[in-house]
Amino acid sequence: MPAAFKIALPDSALAPALREKIDQKTKPLGALGRLEALAMQAGLVQQDLMPEIRAPHMLVFAGDHGAARAGVSAYPQEVTAQMVANYLAGGAAINVFCRLNGLALSVVDAGVAHPIPRPHGNPGEGTAPVFISARIAAGTDNYLEGPAMSVEARDLALARGAEIVRRLAGEGTNVLGFGEMGIGNTASAALLAHALTGAPLAECVGRGAGLSDAGLERKRLLLSRAFARAGLVAGETDARMALAEFGGFEIAMMTGAMLAGAEAGMLLLIDGFIVSVAALIAARLAPALAAYCVFCHRSAEPGHRAVLAALGAEPLLDLELRLGEGTGAALAYPLLVAAVSFLRDMASFSTAGISGKSEGGV
Repeated sequence: MPAAFKIALPDSALAPALREKIDQKTKPLGALGRLEALAMQAGLVQQDLMPEIRAPHMLVFAGDHGAARAGVSAYPQEVTAQMVANYLAGGAAINVFCRLNGLALSVVDAGVAHPIPRPHGNPGEGTAPVFISARIAAGTDNYLEGPAMSVEARDLALARGAEIVRRLAGEGTNVLGFGEMGIGNTASAALLAHALTGAPLAECVGRGAGLSDAGLERKRLLLSRAFARAGLVAGETDARMALAEFGGFEIAMMTGAMLAGAEAGMLLLIDGFIVSVAALIAARLAPALAAYCVFCHRSAEPGHRAVLAALGAEPLLDLELRLGEGTGAALAYPLLVAAVSFLRDMASFSTAGISGKSEGGV
């Protein structure tokens, strides 16, 4: 088992000064709504009245799932490798949104089953994503027949995710976004959500990449079989055990990466259903982790609601997204920029020479 991560809640002693600074901006109290809470979070995580965003980075972890060959997805497993090639060529939605918002992008092979094709196209000078090979194996085992991964493979994935983030921390990154790609990974996430939250499995299972009604029913039946095979109790399952039973290498690697990011004092941009499942696992291993997380959007995948409730999280956006690959995190990132910017740059009543609210005013 890897060494425990040292993650503490941000020191709340700075909170009154941050609240005073926010309240003295040239606006009515609370007028910037949830941006004010986001600014407070940034200041507390960085322990600074003047927080800043440095070298923001998006990590997309890709991995395959053995159970995908049993029919839990509408797409063949080869699509994972093909989409990784698309990322590297700069042609996916996450590439577009990262370029738009000035986010560096790295694509991590956590365990892609098929060879990654040579990318088509030219993303342009200086915009090509970084490719990181951290693969554990050519996909996980089929959790319908046995655990998805061994304890040793799980711990190696956690460690490799942490290693990637510690390297980025050494390069100055203090804001980190998370995305994923893997045919069959909404099925894995549904099993993990059921195991960890106790929500009914049927309420955790969605259409993923576009299953028909018949495909959705088949997916539910297969996942019910998988959970019964494991012999676990929903809502009473150890997070590490659940991860080994049902997880993907990309989910395990994201978990380790989040733990290392919180340990380094980063703000973590949490994407949709699958990334949130990794965050839930990480929070079960280190409860203080949630304080470092910015929950970016509410996925259209039904299981996301149970996971968000378990984390006590209210996402910034609800755009009916279900693409994954970090797109919701990239779209929410400008809101973090705005929150930090108003805290740093917006005038106060005193500096602008504007009268504050009168006592007893209505």
